[in-house]
Amino acid sequence: MRLINRHPGRPGWMMLAILPFALLLMLYLGSSAQRLAENPRDKLLPSMQQMADAVERMAFTPDKRSGDYLLWQDTLASLKRLGMGLGIAALAGLCLGVLAGTLPLFGAALSPLLTVLSMVPPLAILPILFIVFGLDELSKVMLIVIGITPVLARDLEQQARQLPAELLIKAQTLGANTWTLILRVVLPQLMPRLLIALRLVLGSAWLFLIAAEAIASTGGLGYRIFLVRRYLSMDVILPYVAWITLLAWAMDYALRRLTRTLFPWYEGAKA
Repeated sequence: MRLINRHPGRPGWMMLAILPFALLLMLYLGSSAQRLAENPRDKLLPSMQQMADAVERMAFTPDKRSGDYLLWQDTLASLKRLGMGLGIAALAGLCLGVLAGTLPLFGAALSPLLTVLSMVPPLAILPILFIVFGLDELSKVMLIVIGITPVLARDLEQQARQLPAELLIKAQTLGANTWTLILRVVLPQLMPRLLIALRLVLGSAWLFLIAAEAIASTGGLGYRIFLVRRYLSMDVILPYVAWITLLAWAMDYALRRLTRTLFPWYEGAKA
């Protein structure tokens, strides 16, 4: 049997999925033990116990100055900004994508603009956002919106243009006007793709959020990471990075389950 035709069973798939993470963990533990054996005060690769103590201190011990549980406070602040940014970007991207991909008059004007905007590095205009929107929450949310909206809009535009022409012609033959066509035919076809596109831009959204929090913020996961880096507190930084990764994975999983629940026909239609 050719290698391309071999598929692992359920137990084999689980083992293959866990194997890379186990190897990385073993590599880290070995390197950490070696460095700490040579220098017990080494901060670059903290031991698991040191990181567990840091998590206990950040998540389950009130801060001496504010009385807050810092990890949960930072998580709430970051998720609030991220949720607002993703929500606004999803709505704006859906509207722009539908208009550009469905209506030729709008597409002629919007498509080149979206192409150009998607090429602008969002982090390069971060100082402009701070000048225009200030250093409060709005600038951080707007960085996420500006960073991912053009990408979402272009993806949905292409998806709208790939809809079978016969489907649109039949709807018009049955008496559908432009807005009925968009609401009853185009939107139901694009909604599952919107959720998939959101999954694809999650990493970029987190990147923009962490960058904005690191430069100008008084709370958030990115703020905390860049605050403690001056003390080389890797025992705090590494758990925070792992926590961000876990949150991103959970959001990706939730969007995947939501797509399958709301649009169970999509995978079958795609196949």
